[in-house]
Amino acid sequence: MIGDSSKLPKSLQRMISSVEESTKNHSKLQLIAAINYGGKYDVVQACKSVAKKVQDGSLHLEDIDENIIEKELETKCTEFPNPDLLIRTSGELRVSNFMLWQLAYAELFFNQKLWPDFGKDEFVEALSFFQKRQRRYGGRH
Repeated sequence: MIGDSSKLPKSLQRMISSVEESTKNHSKLQLIAAINYGGKYDVVQACKSVAKKVQDGSLHLEDIDENIIEKELETKCTEFPNPDLLIRTSGELRVSNFMLWQLAYAELFFNQKLWPDFGKDEFVEALSFFQKRQRRYGGRH
C-alpha cells in the first residue's frame, strides 16, 4: 500500500497492515494499492526521509542525488520500473498528481472514454501510439 493511510479508520489501517504482513513473502504477483496517494506527497515524504538521514549522520548532503531520493519514494516498495506509458481515460488532459516523479519519461496517452468503457480497441490504439513514439528520456543540457 502506498499513500497516507493515517486518515483511514483504525480498523481499516489494521486490516491493511494484516494483509501486508501476511503477504510480504509472496513474490509471484505484486499489487500496489494507492490509497490517499499523491505524487507531491510521495516526493515530500522522500525528501523528509533523506533530510532525516542527513540529520542523523547516515547520509552526507553532498551525496544526495536523484537516485537517493528515488530510493525513498513509496513506489520503490517493489522492483517494478517506472512506467513507460500512462493511459489517461475520461478526456482529462492532466496526470492528476499521480506518480509525478515516476512519470518523468513516460509517454502520455489520453482517451475520451471513461475507464469502464475503455476496451481492447482503445488499448490497442494506446499501444500503437506508444510504438510510434521516439523515446529520448530527457537529459540535462
